[in-house]
Amino acid sequence: MLEFSKTQTWGIYFVLFLGALFALPNAFPESQVATWPDVLPKAQVNLGLDLRGGSHILLEANEESLFETRLESLENNVRSEMRRAEGGAIGIGDVSLRGERLSFLVRDMSRVDQAVDIARQMTSAVGVTGTRDYDVTVEDTNRVIFTPTAGGKTQAVDSAMTQAVEVIRRRIDELGTREPTILREGDDRIVVQVPGLDDPQALKDLLGKTAQLEFKMVDVEADPASLAQGRAPPGSEVLPYPDQGAPIAVERRTLISGDQLVDAQQTFQNGQAVVNFRFDSVASRRFARVTQENTGKPFAIVLDDTVISAPRINEPILGGSGVISGNFTVESANELAILLRSGKLPVELQVIEERTVGPDLGADSIRAGTIASIISVAAVMIFMLITYGRFGWYANVALAFNLVLIVAVMSALGATLTLPGIAGFVLTVGAAVDANVLINERIREELRKGKRSMQAVDVGYKEASRTIWDANITNIIAAAVMFWLGSGPIKGFAVVLTIGIVTSVFTAVTVTRLFAAQWLRAKRPKAITI
Repeated sequence: MLEFSKTQTWGIYFVLFLGALFALPNAFPESQVATWPDVLPKAQVNLGLDLRGGSHILLEANEESLFETRLESLENNVRSEMRRAEGGAIGIGDVSLRGERLSFLVRDMSRVDQAVDIARQMTSAVGVTGTRDYDVTVEDTNRVIFTPTAGGKTQAVDSAMTQAVEVIRRRIDELGTREPTILREGDDRIVVQVPGLDDPQALKDLLGKTAQLEFKMVDVEADPASLAQGRAPPGSEVLPYPDQGAPIAVERRTLISGDQLVDAQQTFQNGQAVVNFRFDSVASRRFARVTQENTGKPFAIVLDDTVISAPRINEPILGGSGVISGNFTVESANELAILLRSGKLPVELQVIEERTVGPDLGADSIRAGTIASIISVAAVMIFMLITYGRFGWYANVALAFNLVLIVAVMSALGATLTLPGIAGFVLTVGAAVDANVLINERIREELRKGKRSMQAVDVGYKEASRTIWDANITNIIAAAVMFWLGSGPIKGFAVVLTIGIVTSVFTAVTVTRLFAAQWLRAKRPKAITI
């Protein structure tokens, strides 16, 4: 146990050196670290919401809007599939969306069964339960009805919320913030915590928009008087147009959706802020065909059921790109570009809770946590030094390296330190010296048995190491369970605890054993006091 080759010795010192190097940026302001040469590590430990301040928002899904959107999409699919039916198009009429049901009439009674078969093929299985997401039934001999099942609703909400979390993450990442916390809470809620965000209202505005972009033709034959009363011709709908100051009629049929965008950037045109967008190859060809067929006519760019621009197609647009103009500021144009790049939310989210943590409160937490850490570390070091003398000093040096290594690993991984994380930090101090207590007490036992110094130290490390490994493996299992089942603060505690357990085993066992071995080989003491 006390034999170290030169490679092992230099390897241990190299790890300690790297730890000190990666932990060093945390001792300096971020602005100063940014000026360091690129060869030096610059990563710092991120501070969580409770330490740095920031915004906490709780979002809740509007399930009613989700099911309405799904039924509208189903309606489009029904029309398309009935037109492509084998044996010729199946004529349907009186398509109705009422509550949570979609129904339509089959004009040819002889083809009702075929229409029902097509409708049932449009439904999908819910997991492995054997049920479908929609029940398809027939009423009045020729009215086909889609009714969502309970399993279908649950699956739709779960899928939408999973996708919403990813869309929110992409949007927040575009803001340039570090280490946001985005977690599902229950079936239909999402918790968003963004440390260091100075403008919580901008965050709410960004997250509250579904960013459903659609390109539709303007219905130029709509009667202005009817529009003022909120009525549109069949096949069209009335949407607000804030820039015009009056509603506008657009066709219900969506020519191209925002899902087919591959990029969107804020730029300038004639000194005005605009958004430049680009379609994928399929949408580019469709956009070219639509603009060729409708040259001279206006089309509407619709965002979340609001017309933001209604330009006239002066000539075919063949390049697959275009510009969204309006009364944009640079900030609003950039926000729209972020929304379009990150994709649309599959469900409308409403802010039901908002909390803002000020940086002053975070500074108080850091101060209190720092004081607690210093007191605990100092008390432990004094105890070890008084109780075990030279070997207590080795334990204290190893403890200092342990703390440095924790900070270094967290910096390198980009981990976030929260107030519970500081608690895990302090707990690691106790766990680290606990290993040295076991080792030193075992060495005392061997000395009392009359063994020589070198032999007593060797056996002490060998026998105590088994207990140390067993105890720390148990701690890691507990930390893994906390990380798996816990929420943000609990996960922060588990991360710091896990890192601390790994580094403490290295420093408390390997590093102190190296110190002891080097001293024993150099001095060859006949007796040691411990």
